[in-house]
Amino acid sequence: MDPTLRNRTLATLKDEIPDLPRGLRTVAKYVVDHPSDFGLDPIRETARKAGVSTYTLVRLAERLGFGGYDEMREPFRQALVSAAVVVEKPAWVEGLRDAGEMGRIQAEASLNAMSIVQRTLEQQDVAQMARVVGLLMQAPTVYLTAVRASYALAYYLHYVGRMALPSLQLIPRHMNSPVDELHDAQPGDVLIALTFTPYSRETIEACKLARRKGVKLVMISDSEIVAPDFSADETLIASVLSTHHFGCYAGVMALIETLLAQLVATRGEAARERINSYEAMRAESQAYWAAQKKR
Repeated sequence: MDPTLRNRTLATLKDEIPDLPRGLRTVAKYVVDHPSDFGLDPIRETARKAGVSTYTLVRLAERLGFGGYDEMREPFRQALVSAAVVVEKPAWVEGLRDAGEMGRIQAEASLNAMSIVQRTLEQQDVAQMARVVGLLMQAPTVYLTAVRASYALAYYLHYVGRMALPSLQLIPRHMNSPVDELHDAQPGDVLIALTFTPYSRETIEACKLARRKGVKLVMISDSEIVAPDFSADETLIASVLSTHHFGCYAGVMALIETLLAQLVATRGEAARERINSYEAMRAESQAYWAAQKKR
């Protein structure tokens, strides 16, 4: 088995996605975003996760010149075998299954969360993380945007990240549009955009405007392929596969924690002084609840 065939297939899919019919485009994007799952799962499970028919998977294999679906999947499966790490299921997870239907649901959700955290963290490249931190540290202004469920993730990244990065600004503010907030952005600034399937129109428009203004773009997403109208300078990928209808953000939070750790460590003493200053201010204003002593 040619060890480079998997990478060549992924590169071909990325190149051809814009020209593929809708169904083939959907499954091609799934393979690009989840190559490990594609190599691991049987065809029916892949079809379910991608939201297509098994016939569509076969058509994609034929479109790429493979003799069949199994032939296309084989290099992905071999890559998993060659790099496999055996992880035992914790006994407590197996114990949950004995608690009936609710236990089964809890067990599956728990395994999924642990799996996507590991999958997200193991694919983070140290050199790329260093480049991202360098971009953020050097920028006069770092904008951070997300909407809907992703906004909560952006809020936390901003709340902690500003301790190491005073230039960090969460947008939109005061019910504005992120596009409005980027009005004064200049070349050399950076926009961090968080968006996950299905991708938010407001976030995509903000990314497009940032690129037109010469702003560097760092994306935190579940895919390198978000929109054909622009490309990011750096994309940090997190798995959001879920056992329910909406995405599971456990992997995204793990990625954000890794980025925060890098920022705080890089800023060093300046970050520690800023954190201490904030803590002193909060203590002075009694920001944290404490039980009152009885007289």
